[in-house]
Amino acid sequence: MITAYYDTVLAFSLLMTLIYALMWHKHFDAHITLTFALVPIANLGFAMRCRAETLEAALNANLVCYIGGCYLLLNVVFIVFGLCQIGLSRWLRLGLFALSSAVYLSALTNGESGLFYRSVALERVDGATTLVKEYGPMHGVFVGMIVAYFLLSVGAIVYSYLKKNQVSRKMLALLLMPVVVSMAAFFGVRRLFPRVELITAAYDFALATYLIIVYRICLYDITDTAVDSLVQSGDTGLVSFDFRFKYLGSNETAKAIFPNLNNLTVDRSIRRDRQMQDIVRPWLEAFKADDSQDTAYYEKGDRVYLIRTAYLYDGPRKRGYQLFITDDTENQNHIRLINRYNAELEREVADKTAHIVEMHDKLVLGMATMVESRDNSTGGHIRRTSEGVRLLVEAIRRDNVFDLSDAFCQAVVKAAPMHDLGKIAVDDAVLRKPGRFTPEEFEKMKAHAAEGARIVREILDGTDDAYFQQIAENVAHYHHERWDGSGYPEGLKGDAIPLEARVMAVADVYDALVSKRVYKDSMSFEAAHGIIMEGMGRHFDARLEPCYLAARPKLEAYYSALSETEASEASA
Repeated sequence: MITAYYDTVLAFSLLMTLIYALMWHKHFDAHITLTFALVPIANLGFAMRCRAETLEAALNANLVCYIGGCYLLLNVVFIVFGLCQIGLSRWLRLGLFALSSAVYLSALTNGESGLFYRSVALERVDGATTLVKEYGPMHGVFVGMIVAYFLLSVGAIVYSYLKKNQVSRKMLALLLMPVVVSMAAFFGVRRLFPRVELITAAYDFALATYLIIVYRICLYDITDTAVDSLVQSGDTGLVSFDFRFKYLGSNETAKAIFPNLNNLTVDRSIRRDRQMQDIVRPWLEAFKADDSQDTAYYEKGDRVYLIRTAYLYDGPRKRGYQLFITDDTENQNHIRLINRYNAELEREVADKTAHIVEMHDKLVLGMATMVESRDNSTGGHIRRTSEGVRLLVEAIRRDNVFDLSDAFCQAVVKAAPMHDLGKIAVDDAVLRKPGRFTPEEFEKMKAHAAEGARIVREILDGTDDAYFQQIAENVAHYHHERWDGSGYPEGLKGDAIPLEARVMAVADVYDALVSKRVYKDSMSFEAAHGIIMEGMGRHFDARLEPCYLAARPKLEAYYSALSETEASEASA
């Protein structure tokens, strides 16, 4: 009868361990796994001891039994603290393990030293072998250790119940039951059945309880369930590589996207497959060089996949790389639609802006023409000086004298028609005088430069192009300044005069020389050229001389064409 009992509890523990093996998950607590391994071993020891024919055989079987007594309850302590999310320091763990080992080593003496058993004898009752023992001091330590482990486990469970709302109350109840049952079997019920070690049944009860616990652990561990759901859901492809780009594995979703994965051999480099080498390897290389470069896109047919590269972790250690592949087609189509809409919107805005700018430029040019119509002496001056500025700027760009930007050159040419806008504020009696000005009249005329800058500022104020506004103001304000400082209105000298005003000055003076005015005839090109060259370094920036010389043929050709046109119109 006793032998049948031990055989039954051994068979039941083996069955529980088999079920656990079928349920096993790599994220299960190692101490739970160890418990399922130790209980059948301890129960086997009890089954062997009850069949022992000699004292030596019984004592050897007894040592197997004490593996459970010394280490199983310690393992239960570690399980309870782990599932209650209470940390145990490494030194405390080592201390408890050392205590259990010291007790077990004393039990290995088999009564020879008197540490664990002072004496031990063999007795057979109802066909089963039992040991009659007189306990030594280390057995007292053993009992105290069992009590301490019991108190530690119960204390952790009670503390978690009171303080830790993130630990399941059902889990705490499940943890408490095997602890209480084991203690009852060890200390209490044992007296009612002195011929049978009921602790073996308590071990089996603990295994059954732990099967329920591990089943629920998967639900409580959000990290593990999230990872498993991600892998099994079929929405995300996963591919893993080590740091040498050797293929480690992939799920079915990834293989559907990259069929060549089916041809790869685990632990072989991806260099063996052209698709992996040409497509996947650059993603890994980019991430290896800079782990912020973790995103790429892969198009296959009408689908677009988002590829995210991350480190492959084994616990806290980086062991390689992992690709997360998700279908991003819908999102990419949405982005393309937005980009297309934005492009169309930008084009419409650009067209409307260009139209507004064109209207604005025509308005400014119209004002300049209106001003010019009030001045008897400067008919066509705006058009001619604007062309002169353009030809000079072209020459400056070719010679690369001042390293001008495209924006500067465009702004100067565009600003040229605005240089005399200030004349709108000059009195008609002065502006339309057919002869030369008196000193007083000339002072009034000189005011047009500063006034022109003010008008330009007001016209262009609030426009988006602040750069052009500044150049246009400078052209209007300083085109009568001289290199030697003898000009007006500020008497600026040298490089203090903005470059755009220096260029305007050359075109303005050249036009005044070669054009007919009411108070003078036009000057020949040679005579005008002489005056311009004489003014280099005094009136004009001498660095503009080569540019003027380069532009001179085109300037003369332009003015000659104008003269021929005016002559034909006069004869007609």
